[in-house]
Amino acid sequence: MTSSSCLLSLFAEFYSSLTHHLFLFYVFTLFETKKQRDEDDNLFHLSSSSLFIIPSFFYLLKSPLPPSVLRRTFSFSLSLFTVLKNSNFFSLKKNYKFSDMSKLVVEIVDASDLMPKDGQGSASPFVEVEFDEQRQRTQTRLKDLNPQWNEKLVFNVGDFRRLTNKTIDVTVYDDRRDNQPGKFLGRVKISGASVPLSESEADVQRYPLDKRGLFSHIKGDIALRIFAAPIDGSDFASSIPQPGEFAEKETKEEKKFETQEFQNQAQNPFQQFEQESYVETMKPTKKKEKDSRTFHSIGAHAGAPPPHQSKPSHLPPNQPEFRSDFMRAPGPPPAAVLQMQVPRQNPEFQLIETSPPLAARRRQSYYYRSSGDKTSSTYDLVEQMHYLYVSVVKARDLPVMDVSGSLDPYVEVKLGNYKGLTKHLEKNQNPSWKQIFAFSKERLQSNLLEVTVKDKDLLTKDDFVGRVHIDLTEVPLRVPPDSPLAPQWYRLEDKKGMKTNRGEIMLAVWMGTQADESFPDAWHSDAHRVSHSNLSNTRSKVYFSPKLYYLRIHVIEAQDLVPSDKGRVPDAIVKIQAGNQMRATRTPQMRTMNPQWQEELMFVVSEPFEDMVIVSVDDRIGPGKDEILGRAFIHLRDVPVRQETGKMPDPRWFNLQRHSMSMEEETEKKKEKFSSKILLRVCIEAGYHVLDESTHFSSDLQPSSKHLRKPSIGLLELGILSARNLMPMKGKDGRMTDPYCVAKYGNKWVRTRTLLDALAPRWNEQYTWEVHDPCTVITIGVFDNGHVNDGGDSRDQRIGKIRVRLSTLETDRVYTHYYPLLVLTPGGLKKNGELQIALRYTCISFVNMMAQYGRPLLPKMHYVQPIPVRHIDLLRHQAMQIVATRLSRSEPPLRREVVEYMLDVDYHMFSLRRSKANFSRIMSLLSSVTLVCKWFNDICTWRNPITTCLVHVLFLILVCYPELILPTIFLYLFVIGMWNYRYRPRHPPHMDARVSQADNAHPDELDEEFDSFPTSRPADIVRMRYDRLRSVGGRVQTVVGDLATQGERIQALLSWRDPRGTALFIVFSLIWAVFIYITPFQVIAVLVGLFMLRHPRFRSRLPSVPANFFKRLPAKSDMLL
Repeated sequence: MTSSSCLLSLFAEFYSSLTHHLFLFYVFTLFETKKQRDEDDNLFHLSSSSLFIIPSFFYLLKSPLPPSVLRRTFSFSLSLFTVLKNSNFFSLKKNYKFSDMSKLVVEIVDASDLMPKDGQGSASPFVEVEFDEQRQRTQTRLKDLNPQWNEKLVFNVGDFRRLTNKTIDVTVYDDRRDNQPGKFLGRVKISGASVPLSESEADVQRYPLDKRGLFSHIKGDIALRIFAAPIDGSDFASSIPQPGEFAEKETKEEKKFETQEFQNQAQNPFQQFEQESYVETMKPTKKKEKDSRTFHSIGAHAGAPPPHQSKPSHLPPNQPEFRSDFMRAPGPPPAAVLQMQVPRQNPEFQLIETSPPLAARRRQSYYYRSSGDKTSSTYDLVEQMHYLYVSVVKARDLPVMDVSGSLDPYVEVKLGNYKGLTKHLEKNQNPSWKQIFAFSKERLQSNLLEVTVKDKDLLTKDDFVGRVHIDLTEVPLRVPPDSPLAPQWYRLEDKKGMKTNRGEIMLAVWMGTQADESFPDAWHSDAHRVSHSNLSNTRSKVYFSPKLYYLRIHVIEAQDLVPSDKGRVPDAIVKIQAGNQMRATRTPQMRTMNPQWQEELMFVVSEPFEDMVIVSVDDRIGPGKDEILGRAFIHLRDVPVRQETGKMPDPRWFNLQRHSMSMEEETEKKKEKFSSKILLRVCIEAGYHVLDESTHFSSDLQPSSKHLRKPSIGLLELGILSARNLMPMKGKDGRMTDPYCVAKYGNKWVRTRTLLDALAPRWNEQYTWEVHDPCTVITIGVFDNGHVNDGGDSRDQRIGKIRVRLSTLETDRVYTHYYPLLVLTPGGLKKNGELQIALRYTCISFVNMMAQYGRPLLPKMHYVQPIPVRHIDLLRHQAMQIVATRLSRSEPPLRREVVEYMLDVDYHMFSLRRSKANFSRIMSLLSSVTLVCKWFNDICTWRNPITTCLVHVLFLILVCYPELILPTIFLYLFVIGMWNYRYRPRHPPHMDARVSQADNAHPDELDEEFDSFPTSRPADIVRMRYDRLRSVGGRVQTVVGDLATQGERIQALLSWRDPRGTALFIVFSLIWAVFIYITPFQVIAVLVGLFMLRHPRFRSRLPSVPANFFKRLPAKSDMLL
């Protein structure tokens, strides 16, 4: 029998006995421990147990044990599961004890008449509650001396009988918001003996705030509601189980708690997240505070002192009760909300979930099925807004009003105080306007619509021609997809209401919603102050980016160049201009009359191919002085298009025209026999995707050619609902804000209508995009329209933007949230309001969507023939400029500043703030690795002996059965993924100010980030920044040098730079080769593993011999100057 088989048989017997004693002892020791662990420690504690259980499961399937041993092992596993179940090992809460679980609820209602502490006659108070080494706090109420919180803070009590010996400390602070401790506003100490043991017995009590010291200036009081209850929310009297019902009751309570927690998270997850509290585990302080008043009379229950005065029966339920001990009890507060004990960022920058009355949310309700609402099926992500539409088509047989015999008619549509005008048509008695007016139903001020035809006069008052009155009670309701309403002829009446021969006017009047096809082009009553010339700047439109292509020009060689100086060999370079883009080759290696370059240049071009490519060969005479030797002109429409990885087109010879000769003259001179030539390979690449956005948040990854694009896998529907708390962007002009939204996904841009002077606008417009890749991002921006009334050269101001990645959305789910509109300015981070949107991602083919995750992110050409790295950023910048130029020429224009902000044109520029953010992201990733290394170090140092013993057993299992290694790893990954499913994000991610390092950025860093390129700052500031950059560069240089040193030491093992060191290494390698050859691998693995996991008694604090040997090897650092 070999040594390895003996080792296997010994280990089989060892495992069968060890698992029945050691692991059972470990489980009960685990349950009795009193050490508080945070979430990460708890996760790794779970992992240490699962590391043992998972390979043990595989071992039981693989091990050649006799049936008796297997029966004993499975019976032990069943017993172990029963112990775990009865011990609440699978409970959702980690800090609760395993018997007599209870909670203490402290509800902070409000405070009144607080002491101002901010130096401006006010304060920003928050309440901090401390109980049994647990600390929680409420939100901050800004500038409020009579704040209202209505927040519940939940504390773990354990055994409720220990509550009588505890004290509840409630302290009110002023939030200074400068990372400094808050100012003291008062405190209250409440004895746990007077806490009611049920929620029904608890009343709101008002306590006067106590001073901290003799010289403290404190005033005011605080209203609290405190009670204790079991973890399931029942009374203590009914929560004691009978002996025969203990296991069944415990299972029911556990299921009830899980269901209640899931329902609370599903019903209102934002309220749960908004009112969360960060729980800290406090270390006991040695310094004893000065005694203060402790209140005992909180509620009336058995064992507590009775109140001084009973509540009068004649008072209403919400009438305050005044008592002799300065306490009064108002009515019951709002319902409790389950608290999440996780840290959070600034609540002003958080996502807020909403529940607007959308048809998509009512889809399964009885109201939706019975109402027969047609718009809810296609326009169901926005709130329905009804409008009165008036279509003024044309008029006929209008009378002449001027002495000259002419008529300049126009129509005035009036409804209450709102009045809309059509354009006036000169000298036309049968005019045609074809203009639509829309009046919001919410702002209807009259039941009578008045349509008046007038004659335009420049010098006198406009003449009255005739009018028509329409009763709105008889206006029909039209809902798409109904056909358009047919207009009718109406006879015009005079001022007395008599129908005379004043002509007729054709009108169509109906009531509709924003889903009507006439909505985008209609004149809206909320834009009544806008003139006809600027009306188009306020309407909603859909834009499409131009189709972009890459132009590849391979410059090969030139022949027969003729310089002006015949005796001089030219130093030729090639300059190529395509549109506004200019590229140049390098100088050839040899200066000849027939130079060769063999260099590729790339450009961005767009359809239609109307531009011309100019190829110029220049002779570099001196610095900054070039002489043109010849030019060639190439029309883009004549350039072949390369679809994918097919054969490159053949190169062509192009004649170089002399600089003094135009292209037409060169064509006419066919008798000329001599001409310099240049060999070029030119093609338009249609197999690439032209990057016009950053790859980190791109919205389109399809190739330029339509024939190469894949079919869509889903639909993205966006409902732009409303905004709130917008900042007045035109405050200097005495006005507010004229907001509009722009959304961009793929090559489709949408723009909502502009609402005038609105700080809480309601757009309620819905748009749809086809989705080809789920790993894309949609961008929505909000802007202030600066061209409502002849803005001239003014720019549209940015209010903020948001991004949503589609892969983070669940399919067929409607997301409605308020997103914070954050803008980074030279003065710091600024919140300009909140935007409410509704999103829904619908998957057409689930199989195609899942298969998309295995396909390349970019088209095939990016991998077969990749674009040089030095060209990518320049090509992206050129693509952005082409898109911005093309969209700014639309009508109404989507202005350049809007497009550049949506595309993040300056994203590639250096930013110290962004560099810090990226460094923090790297450190956050490495922190998990550091945590694993710390856990492994704790195993090696026997910090927890039982866990270390389990790791020894795991190691022996994997060594003896190496086929269990991969199944264990993958099953362990599965377990971690299922464990993290409980903590999955409930809301789509948004721009995080903390991750971006924007909430605490230094003003000088922001000034540098917003500086122009090249810089426009004074010399002393530039010098300071340069010195700072040198300092950072020095640190990076040191790190790179250390990395190079370690690599050179590895090379020195066999390079004989240190003869003695290399000789020692090769001799050691020979000995190890022989030893490993004659010794089984499993034995070596066991020896190495046991040596790594040896007890600290056998460890030395000095570095190991291999580390000492490696650090003594030479590097090239001593060879540097």
